[in-house]
Amino acid sequence: MRCAVLIILCILLLPFEMVLGQGVSESKHNLSATGKGRIKSMADDRVCIFCHTSHSSNPKAPLWNRRQSGAVYTLYNSSTLDATPGQPDGTSILCLSCHDGTVALGNTFKNPNSISFAQSMSKRGNLGTDLSDDHPISFVYDPSLASKDGALVNPTTLPRHVLDQNNKLQCTACHDSHRNLYGNFLKVTHESSQLCLTCHDKQHWDNSSHNTSKSKWNGDKPNPWLHLDAPYPTVNQNGCGNCHDVHNASGKERLFKKSDEESNCLDCHNGNVAIKNVELQFAKPYRHDVYAYTDVHDPVENELNTKRHVECADCHNGHSANITEAVAPFVSGANIGVRGIDRSGFQVNEAVNEYEICFRCHADNAMTPESTLRYLGTENTRLDFDPNNISMHPVIEQGKNSNPRGLLEPYNFNSILYCSSCHASDGTKAPKGPHGSSFPRILKANYNLDKTPQLGKSWPSLIQSNFTLCFECHNINAVTSMHQEISGGHFMETIGCNACHDPHGYQGGTPSENAFGINFDRSVIQPNPLNGRMIDLDQKKCFMTCHDSQGLVNYTHSAEGDDY
Repeated sequence: MRCAVLIILCILLLPFEMVLGQGVSESKHNLSATGKGRIKSMADDRVCIFCHTSHSSNPKAPLWNRRQSGAVYTLYNSSTLDATPGQPDGTSILCLSCHDGTVALGNTFKNPNSISFAQSMSKRGNLGTDLSDDHPISFVYDPSLASKDGALVNPTTLPRHVLDQNNKLQCTACHDSHRNLYGNFLKVTHESSQLCLTCHDKQHWDNSSHNTSKSKWNGDKPNPWLHLDAPYPTVNQNGCGNCHDVHNASGKERLFKKSDEESNCLDCHNGNVAIKNVELQFAKPYRHDVYAYTDVHDPVENELNTKRHVECADCHNGHSANITEAVAPFVSGANIGVRGIDRSGFQVNEAVNEYEICFRCHADNAMTPESTLRYLGTENTRLDFDPNNISMHPVIEQGKNSNPRGLLEPYNFNSILYCSSCHASDGTKAPKGPHGSSFPRILKANYNLDKTPQLGKSWPSLIQSNFTLCFECHNINAVTSMHQEISGGHFMETIGCNACHDPHGYQGGTPSENAFGINFDRSVIQPNPLNGRMIDLDQKKCFMTCHDSQGLVNYTHSAEGDDY
């Protein structure tokens, strides 16, 4: 008696809507004339008859009363799928006897004369026979699969209700057709990804912004959660649902809510949910053009021979990304969990340094040609930044000059730079990273790429505005003084920083001709015809033959540095 009282008391303490959601009669699976949902019989008031019969069932268990279409289903497939789904079987084929849309809801096994319905099933509930846009089902989920995949929970630790008696994952892993406690007959709430995390174990997810951010949608179009039946108000509550749709997904591979990759990111990262508006950067003239490619990126692609493309996922891992800051060269939270190419040219599953992510596209498999044809170096930035080179910007390791002149604080000889120290969105309020810029090469400040900018005798006062990027690190007065020490610096009247200095680095050369990043632009500067030389840094003399923007000889210097 006491036990019964306790049970009744527990039921009374449950939320009212949860109590109502316990039984079929109060759920959408009550297809009888008394049903509460939109879809219901026009006359028959029997609740269970649409799924079950007490005699002559098909199959015998669980006393099934529905016909199966015998359809051949198109299965989910993905390059990242390690499971091997078969044609739906077990409880899944029973669910599909209603939800594949091939058999009328009223056409039960014991009622050959179909029961009439006033409404048909919604598109959301009708999965069809093409299951390639739905979460995979009817596959064996065993420890070997979990080990191979690396991002799945070991099935021996799963709750008993998840897998069927054959260790297969079926519709019933997520849904309980008799109880609708959490909406859509889910067994576990999908708030904060609790349902997904029953099976999925993504590295770094606990600290990722998609799991922790409490940002809300501001109501401006587009609605980032339009694909969800009952979205929660914050990012962390929607969790996996921010990007994925487990049924009828538009992006079939990996079940993305939208088919074009960038739209899965930019409907939040447009200032309507995320604080920073990344979408705005992609409207700038120089950008990583994520709109130009569709269905090219693959999470398991070989970076050394993949086709040219760029997508958000090439630099960001949605399961890992967070707001943690870092110091060069290490990846920040925004780029954690992304594949890369290390300094030796080997692929790494998780980049430790930011440059390793850049090397995926700008090293051995260079997807962007160099804009300046130089005497030394290659289009491979991995080789250009090699710390063993005579000169290079300190991206992989600190620089070789132990006493650099004219560096602005906080930079010194120990400093290491990110690629994104120079290549980044312009503007003080722009989000970090090389998304888009008003300046060529996605540089965050002006760097005049005119071959001969013709600054004239006023070059000392004009150089800073023409090469603003350089003077974020280098002192303008020190730079002016150093250039005036070589032949009076009058070559600066015609040419600019880029004609003489290679901003990355290069292999080869000699200290007297190629220290300090000196790697001349071939189309502007050629050797002196008398001695075949261009510059001597030890003697602070230049011998180069310079050309204007039309390729005509502008002026030359003799070995003594005098005009002739």
